[in-house]
Amino acid sequence: MKHVFAIGGATLLVAGLGVATPSLSAAADSSGDPAVVAKEYIQEHPGKVEGTAKDAYQLVDTVGSSDGASHVRFNRTYDGLPVLGGDLVVHLSAADNPQSVSVAQTVPASVSTTPKVPASSAADRARDEFSGRTVSKASSPKLVVDARHGKAVLAWRSTVTGVQADGQTPSRQIIVTDANTGKVRSADETILTPIKAGRRTNQAAAAAKPGVAATGTGRGIFVGSVSLSTTGSGSSYTMVDATHGNGRTCDLRNRTSGTCTTFADSDNIWGNFSVSDRASAGVDAHYGAAKTFDYFKSSFGRQGIFDNGSGVPSRVHYGNSYVNAYWDGSQMTYGDGAGNQAPLVELDVAGHEMSHGVTENSANLGYSGDAGGLNEATSDIFGTMVEFYANNPNDTPDFLIGEEIDINGDGTPLRYMDDPRRDGASYACWSTAVPRSDPHYSSGVGNHFFFLLANGSGQSTYGNSPTCNGSTVTGIGRAKAAAIWYKALTERMTSTETYAKARLDTVAAATTLYGASSAEVAAVKAAWSAVSVS
Repeated sequence: MKHVFAIGGATLLVAGLGVATPSLSAAADSSGDPAVVAKEYIQEHPGKVEGTAKDAYQLVDTVGSSDGASHVRFNRTYDGLPVLGGDLVVHLSAADNPQSVSVAQTVPASVSTTPKVPASSAADRARDEFSGRTVSKASSPKLVVDARHGKAVLAWRSTVTGVQADGQTPSRQIIVTDANTGKVRSADETILTPIKAGRRTNQAAAAAKPGVAATGTGRGIFVGSVSLSTTGSGSSYTMVDATHGNGRTCDLRNRTSGTCTTFADSDNIWGNFSVSDRASAGVDAHYGAAKTFDYFKSSFGRQGIFDNGSGVPSRVHYGNSYVNAYWDGSQMTYGDGAGNQAPLVELDVAGHEMSHGVTENSANLGYSGDAGGLNEATSDIFGTMVEFYANNPNDTPDFLIGEEIDINGDGTPLRYMDDPRRDGASYACWSTAVPRSDPHYSSGVGNHFFFLLANGSGQSTYGNSPTCNGSTVTGIGRAKAAAIWYKALTERMTSTETYAKARLDTVAAATTLYGASSAEVAAVKAAWSAVSVS
């Protein structure tokens, strides 16, 4: 597999999509660097990527496939301004010849970069649009070109931070306003949770430094007795995972800010299986972070969320009776649930939230429209796969999301992948209502597709899955289904992904992995048709 060059890039929350197929006449560059070849190609063939003379392209990363092909991802600027929805991926053969291009933008940009609406007015409008409970800070608006929804327009992009509707989840909303009319074009939340913030529930009551790796014993609330990778020796140990990029687990002591104290211990035995010991929740979170790291590494060769070998902090005991968890772009945070007696540190919740980080550092799917549903579905899919990978006897693997945390107070899970409609809010079949719904519910289409692809339709060990078109789908197994989704996510999907485009991208991924005439490709097509995506 070719090396993955992670160069980074700002988070752009966006939604729409087009695919261009360039001619195959471009010769491979003598440098042998796929990124150089790809950039020269799009500069020489701007029409293939909806480009103009004012566009410039910034390398995000290069992903190498097992077949020797390369997929080079770029962000774009227009006359020096960032383009929302301007990202693209150039697909190269093993010989570094351009084969096709995935392009988020649908038409070339042609805009004046002189705003009619002043930045001060855009800032006021962004504050007014903020949907949380309180605003703590609003950034100075920055000019961008918004090419997410067809014809590009000049826009102001503001970041407003504060607290979400539930009063405890932090909020970081990206608000885009038209720089000519002042109209709000989008307002997207970037602090991502497994539960819609503000949803009513009935649930009943410092950076780590490298050290000596040790193996401790954890006594978690959900995972039971497990081995933990820690740091230290003698009578001094910390919950710092020296074998997984020094990810640490710390205690926020039921505050929403301030120092998060890394768990420390004298005998390397942590927790007592219950909430009476604060370290018990830490055990579940620490174990979940390690299993998520190991799943992505063993399955896809990915070196952690950021693919650079580094771990992430896991903060437990956040807030007071906080019934949620979240990923904020750099760390995991878990609340203690109702009455501070039901921490949300279940394994698939951990895998779900950290998979948001994988998405952010690959396709960077937006959080509205179909892209938002695909973003949440990706986290449910890989959170489930982490649960199967761990195969913990105290948390039997399944296709239910959050079944152990009892959010509803009646033993039912947060979401069902076999038939998403069972939660009373999620969509199982695509319709025009899906892209207008909350991502936690529009994710049902992706979840349903994945369940059908893995297990097939009708009765199975993990549920009874209907199809939207009355068809019968034969599953190909979890591992193959996950490999197809990951390959499509990291190599082909763009920030404005739609469900229709996800169908094309997963078919392409399955074709590369298993062949155009394979049963796996046929199953991908059948599973998408079964959830009304054509």
